[in-house]
Amino acid sequence: MRTTRPLPAAIALIGVGAVVAVAVWRPWEDSAHAAGGPAEISVSRSQCGQGWTDAKTGRQTLTVHNTGDAAAEVDLVEVGSNKVYGEVEGLGPNTSAPMDVQLGAGRYAIRCLIEDTDAITGPTVTLTGDAKGGPAAVAVTKNDMLPLVKQYETTIVGGVADLAVKTDKLRSDVDAGNLAAARADWLPAHLAYNSLGAAYDAFGDFADQIDGSAGFHPLEKGLWHNASAASLKPIADQLAAAVHGLQADLPNEQVDPNDLGLRAHEIMENALQFELTGENDQGSGTSLNTALANLDGTAKVLAILDPVLKPRYPELTQVKMWEARVRALLTAHRNTPVAQLDQSTREQLNGAVGELLEQLAPVAALCEVRRSS
Repeated sequence: MRTTRPLPAAIALIGVGAVVAVAVWRPWEDSAHAAGGPAEISVSRSQCGQGWTDAKTGRQTLTVHNTGDAAAEVDLVEVGSNKVYGEVEGLGPNTSAPMDVQLGAGRYAIRCLIEDTDAITGPTVTLTGDAKGGPAAVAVTKNDMLPLVKQYETTIVGGVADLAVKTDKLRSDVDAGNLAAARADWLPAHLAYNSLGAAYDAFGDFADQIDGSAGFHPLEKGLWHNASAASLKPIADQLAAAVHGLQADLPNEQVDPNDLGLRAHEIMENALQFELTGENDQGSGTSLNTALANLDGTAKVLAILDPVLKPRYPELTQVKMWEARVRALLTAHRNTPVAQLDQSTREQLNGAVGELLEQLAPVAALCEVRRSS
């Protein structure tokens, strides 16, 4: 399987109601045709970058052909700055793939990342002309991300400890038959989980046991639909056991470095789909509170990614602006069931979250770990 993309691509989110479609937008696509035809460039241990003979500025499609015997990743980089303007991943032997790029004047080269081989950089190609270059970013390496992952994992330890305390209190309420107290304590425990951020994928089966088809949601349904304490006790006990199981297993859990950037977008995408529509609401009417906790999780991820994003993403200020806008709207309407929002408020919320998602979309591509050596 192969993929190709410019870096970073801007992502446009087009929402109709609760349905969100994701489409890649490239600033040069309004032009009727790419400048010139494709040039085939060889990729192998011995021929990296050979064949780039019709180099030009402007938007163009290059064709890279793997003439070697091992799969390869191919980057088009600016010499000196090491910015990546285009990428093809998973290019198998004897296969070709297009690479869409937009290049300004400068010095460029093809970089070949071949299995079991150090990075190989092909001949430098010098371009002149007035065309404006497209989006690009310095590749993020594993060494860039590992300290950030460790920092994030440290915050998760504290977050899960807080979750355990609040879940234990919730379980004690149910075990004592005090369902009024359980209803009051359900939300703080639920928000503690939903503010954790990007670690969900590392939680494995614990994620579903805590906040999937088991755990918080069936407990919420029972608490707000007159279930008996006796019927809710096994659910509360199971939830607390899952949280403590997660806490005990945290030293064995590992957050994938690529998940940090990916989840920054996905957390709020899920909030738009499941919380702002009220789909996840099982009776408590607290979906907007949960969406606010999701936003806290996103903000936590972005703060940790800041050293990587700040030099690579000029629109980071827009991310923070729209994060503040969404926070203000959610704070103003928390504790209000989604069904009770007027149409204007719902449109404002959906629009603001949609805009935030558009600004967050490039984060995953920018923070994806790539080999550079």
